[in-house]
Amino acid sequence: MFNSLSGRFLILTTVFVMLAEVLIFVPSVARYRQDYLLLRLERAQIASLALLAEDMISEDLEAELLANAGVFNVVLRRDEVRQLALSSPIPKPVEASYDLRDPSAWSLIVDALATLVQSGDPIIRVIGNPVQDGGLLIEVTMEQAPLRLAMLDYGVNILALSAVISIITALLLFLAVRAFLVSPIKGVIRHMKSYAEAPEDARRIIEPSAGVIELRDAEIALQSLQTQLTAALKQRERLAQLGEGVAKVSHDLRNILTSAQLFVDRIEASEDPAVQRLAPKLVNSITRAVNLCETTLAFGKAQEPPPALQRLSLARLVADVIDGERLAAGGYDLSFSEDIPAGMIVRADNEQLYRVISNLVRNARQAIMATGKSGEINIHAEETDRAWYIGVTDTGPGLPKRARENLFRAFQGGVAKGGSGLGLAIAAELVRGHGGTLDLIRTDQSGTEFGITLPKTEISGL
Repeated sequence: MFNSLSGRFLILTTVFVMLAEVLIFVPSVARYRQDYLLLRLERAQIASLALLAEDMISEDLEAELLANAGVFNVVLRRDEVRQLALSSPIPKPVEASYDLRDPSAWSLIVDALATLVQSGDPIIRVIGNPVQDGGLLIEVTMEQAPLRLAMLDYGVNILALSAVISIITALLLFLAVRAFLVSPIKGVIRHMKSYAEAPEDARRIIEPSAGVIELRDAEIALQSLQTQLTAALKQRERLAQLGEGVAKVSHDLRNILTSAQLFVDRIEASEDPAVQRLAPKLVNSITRAVNLCETTLAFGKAQEPPPALQRLSLARLVADVIDGERLAAGGYDLSFSEDIPAGMIVRADNEQLYRVISNLVRNARQAIMATGKSGEINIHAEETDRAWYIGVTDTGPGLPKRARENLFRAFQGGVAKGGSGLGLAIAAELVRGHGGTLDLIRTDQSGTEFGITLPKTEISGL
């Protein structure tokens, strides 16, 4: 119970109410002490008036008057000359004096606390103003023990009353919180659990009904989230079915195109000038189609193995990529350059990192060759204490707006005409597998730059 919201609210309410009562308790006790002493002064003044009415009174009557007033003696100064007094023997010397004629709140509180903590039965002197302007000053001498006992009794009653008020207040707040907050929250939780069992069932989407504004806003936000999630799940299911169909078609189409590619190889041997002119274009078209089918199948499997991290020479890997792309460029006016520190060693999967860099360089080469102009592709790298950075820069025409908006999304971020966008999506996935990031650094009419960041730190404790 105490781990629940309402249980903790109950405890906190009780504690805070008790704290408030304690803060009220101290000045209350100080006020009680002041009233107690003023009452003794008033009684003493009334007792002294008997002496005014009759100059001489018996010792028995004087003792009775002092006992009723609860003091040992009384001094009443009515003018500068005359003093009226009632007196009896004082058992021990006076230890403290308190002036109640114009006390400050702080002094009353300090004196009250001192009275509570002081043990024994000291004799105190109390000075005050007579009531009804009955003189200039009244002074009494009395025991402090009865005052302390009265204050303790009063304090206990106050604390008991505070405890009762705290419990009743906390209980009422507990019931109110359960009715207006906890119960609606539990209702939301029930809706969430019901929705989790069958998120595709639109009937399980919550209908906002809470009366509390904040809770109703939460229900509205949850309703929006559940609506979007249900739609996304339906779309995902359709895409999964479509992807399965595309994978099957790509598999069969790849086999057909592979067979066609074998026939084209024989056609290339023909001496017919027209055939020799058209055969390379046919070969390139079929090759691109085969590559698209294979890439689609590879992406559809979603079974890229985790990287086998090892330390490798980045300069050697980049040289292999450049050699392959230089052959693919043929005699086209395209230059390749690299700025890799000779001794730079990175920790990565050799095959996967090769695929990532090769994909970026191949995209850059195809973009430049599509313009029909000369260009340059540069691969550079640097390292810091925390990461390795590899950049691929080209002087191509830059990425179109549609490609930038869907850059790493499969089937949506294609750069070249007829491209699927799978290459960049797969490259980004491979880099994430290394714990790094693949980012578009810049792209404009002067060219494009992609950046690969691979962290040096290893995750431990997993």
